[in-house]
Amino acid sequence: MNASGVVRDLVAEGDEVDGLVRGLDTAQWRLPTPAPGWTVAHQIAHLAATFRMAALAVADPDRFTAMTARLGADFDANVAHALAEFLAEPPDVLLTRWRAERARAEQALAAVPPDRVVPWLVRPLPAAVLASAGLMELFGHGQDIADALGVRREHTDRIGHLVAFAVRTWDFGYQARGLTTPDVEFRFELTAPSGAVWTFGPAGGDNRISGPAVDFCLLVTRRRHRDDLDLTATGAEADRWLDIAQAYRGPAGAGRRPGQFATRVG
Repeated sequence: MNASGVVRDLVAEGDEVDGLVRGLDTAQWRLPTPAPGWTVAHQIAHLAATFRMAALAVADPDRFTAMTARLGADFDANVAHALAEFLAEPPDVLLTRWRAERARAEQALAAVPPDRVVPWLVRPLPAAVLASAGLMELFGHGQDIADALGVRREHTDRIGHLVAFAVRTWDFGYQARGLTTPDVEFRFELTAPSGAVWTFGPAGGDNRISGPAVDFCLLVTRRRHRDDLDLTATGAEADRWLDIAQAYRGPAGAGRRPGQFATRVG
């Protein structure tokens, strides 16, 4: 994907998520989402906290590094702490703060070269890759919100940044479970919403994953179970990977159950 366009696409994806929550009443902000214990408000609070960290990582790397050095080993406790101040706000204030944090991160990312390496939670990343990670967050948490509201999303080729990010971090599923990362190269052949075919990895690879790119994104964000997606694995390790794939480094969580969504809204 074009690194120079990733911030523009990040902004557009953020606008799409904003449109999901714009105009919701208080009761709708409290609706449960498929993530156990998380309401619509939790999803936006998480995005606000994540984008605040991204802005700090780009604009003030030393402060970001000092902040992350103070984090404890309990991942869930760190997340709860980051969300708490945002969840304490009424919905209109939470929405305003989420927009402000988004804007700061977008502006910070747009102000640096795409290949500028910045610190991040797992390992340093080029700014363009961090922006792609932001798109991953928007896709996943936006899907949870859409599922809570019963909204069908229409995706564009912007998701190509998420696809490339997931291919780059293909080993996260193993690491999150304490598994040894196998010495293999995957071949990915994924069909974009536009109909274009995106390919990654050796053409003659023994382990291949193919199917719609949207389904691939739903898989790696763990918003759908593999049984409910039109993805095909060729090779034993590719088949195993479809069970554990994730594009984030934190705990895998329970994911989604087979057949949990009788009607696909992704």
